Amino acid sequence: MNANEQAVAAVLTEYQDAVNQSDTDAVMKLYASDGVFMPQHFPSSVGADAVRKAYLAVFEAITLRVEFKVAEALQIAPDWAIARTNSAGTSKVNATGDGSPEANQELFVFQKINDAWKIARYCFSTTNPPKH
Repeated sequence: MNANEQAVAAVLTEYQDAVNQSDTDAVMKLYASDGVFMPQHFPSSVGADAVRKAYLAVFEAITLRVEFKVAEALQIAPDWAIARTNSAGTSKVNATGDGSPEANQELFVFQKINDAWKIARYCFSTTNPPKH
């Protein structure tokens, strides 16, 4: 990985830590102001206000303990990079305390803004088998 790709990987570590701490403010520091969050089974959240509301709702509903593994981080233009990750861990439903395995594949698009890599787009889908 070149220096920019390593910087993107470092942002992913910060994102993992923020998610595991249910820290919306820390997550938002990693997003571009016009960032887009595209969680599975939900509409896209576009822009900082919508992204913040989405993460507040996620962290109110569940507590995550996950680890992200970077499968690839590629700089695709001077100010753009992509990263493909896999995450695994646990999810606890805050209302009931019930827990379950959590596993996803993720795609991040990063934009370099004022010399800092920010999450411009983020989507994920589960890799857990369907529940019947």
